[in-house]
Amino acid sequence: MKPEINRKEILDKLMPLVENTAMRFNFIPVEVDFSRENHKNFIRIFLFSYEKPISIDDCEKFSRSLNEFLDDLFDFKYYLEVSSPGLERKFKSNREYLIFKGRNVSIKLYEPLEDMKDVIFKATLLDFDENEGVTVKRLDDGKEILLPLEKIKNTKLYLE
Repeated sequence: MKPEINRKEILDKLMPLVENTAMRFNFIPVEVDFSRENHKNFIRIFLFSYEKPISIDDCEKFSRSLNEFLDDLFDFKYYLEVSSPGLERKFKSNREYLIFKGRNVSIKLYEPLEDMKDVIFKATLLDFDENEGVTVKRLDDGKEILLPLEKIKNTKLYLE
């Protein structure tokens, strides 16, 4: 019987390696995930760069550089997938509010705020504070508002 693979332990070993490799290429790891699907192990890494869009060549170079170390780190078979976060990515962590600061987003609230009629609106990310929430500038009226995190159902990148 094969030993149980601990997802948290894998990610703890993986994160410093991914972050160091990303730094060498001037990339930011937006998401790093380890999952098991159909009896296969997958390591998925989503990269972002402030300088340029992430290309297939960038993903390939990053994968090759990382693969040398991964084979020494893990003694099980895995599939490595490296890609960009996508043009209209749904945020999966609060860290993404900082990474994508200044970008346009689509925000869906659980319910409209007092002075708003819509639960879904487009805005530019201005700032993020873990305690206060997300400050945005609405695209439709230019109004700046502070949204408490508990009011936000989801946020995703928005392209005009």
